[in-house]
Amino acid sequence: MEGLHLTADIFGCSCERQLLVDAGPLAELCRKAVADAGLTLVDEKFFTFPEWEGQPGGVTGAVLLAESHVAVHTWPERSGVTLDVYVCNFTTDNSGKAERLMDDLIVAFQPTEQITNRILRASADPPSQAGELLLEWLNKDSAYGFRASRRLETVRSAHQTIEVFDTLQWGKLFRLDGAFMTSEKDEFFYHEPIVHSAALAHEAPASALVIGGGDGGSSEELLKHPSMQRVVMAELDAEVVRVAREHLGAVHRGAFDDPRLQVHIGDGFEFVRGLGERFDLVVLDLTDPDTPAQRLYTREFFEMVKGTLNPGGAVTLHIGSPVFEPERVRRLLADLAAVFRIVRPMGVYIPLYGSYWGLAVASDSLDPRTLDEATIDARLASRGIADLELYNGETHRGLFALPNFYRRLLP
Repeated sequence: MEGLHLTADIFGCSCERQLLVDAGPLAELCRKAVADAGLTLVDEKFFTFPEWEGQPGGVTGAVLLAESHVAVHTWPERSGVTLDVYVCNFTTDNSGKAERLMDDLIVAFQPTEQITNRILRASADPPSQAGELLLEWLNKDSAYGFRASRRLETVRSAHQTIEVFDTLQWGKLFRLDGAFMTSEKDEFFYHEPIVHSAALAHEAPASALVIGGGDGGSSEELLKHPSMQRVVMAELDAEVVRVAREHLGAVHRGAFDDPRLQVHIGDGFEFVRGLGERFDLVVLDLTDPDTPAQRLYTREFFEMVKGTLNPGGAVTLHIGSPVFEPERVRRLLADLAAVFRIVRPMGVYIPLYGSYWGLAVASDSLDPRTLDEATIDARLASRGIADLELYNGETHRGLFALPNFYRRLLP
């Protein structure tokens, strides 16, 4: 039967000991994970094995689902667990629920090492390679993905699920709530345009505010400008910064250790509301609007951001894919145009996001589209910015050359 089969072998589990040796707590964990994932429990059986040679026995359990099953076995002597989740996708696609269930169980056991596999059952083209296939949905009808060679860390913070994988294609890859955020080998497709489109149009940016951007990539690009004296990052989740420091050095390149960068942990909306200073540049380096960042994509917030800009300042942000989310792009551009006198949409293909992607610069006076190739190249040279992978005078101009289907989304 067509379905999704997930397996995980996890080791070095630092969870409460009872989860590994007592059927009661383990069964309760599985029941909660099944309910939280939106799957249907039919029956269950858990068994605690007796002690052997002075060592506690493990627990074997199975949960029967209307959609199929969950199986778990613990190895307390190895602080290890094997997990098995299978769902049928014959009448409806339960893949997302299965992945949520598996993620919740892995997070609960707190392993230091994990091996996971994603198997498409009854597929005409089953995967033959080892490793976890990571999928993301662009909309309800379109998905894409990459294969991970191993999972480096999974943590459920107070705000979201944070994951880091090692991949052959992109090196270390960072996900939030199942959405690709950045990777070592393609981060420049996103970070360079969202920063330098406005920073190079500004005569001498001295201060910048980054809302979100906990991976440090946008801050690192801002700090390349020699006139930059201060960058403030307002990141919701301290765990994102910790994970970035530990795993994403090739993205932030030590920006967190630069004395010009100040990191504030907390809600970006409230942080901007209470600001008593202004900045030359504001970068809204956020997750998508259907995440905890939802309030930061509103006209109200754009008005607040405008109030934090110095004369001649600008805000940059990503607005989603005009290919897969055209109505979202249309709405955001309309809201920006209602607040700022100048709104300049951009388009760039971002491999990790699987699509041609929209970004924008908004200002009351700064217009990056007026700068020609020679001016951009001259400013890059005079500022000593030479280590860019994407940005130059020609690509600057090209970012603002919009195809007709994208133009039709403009207000």
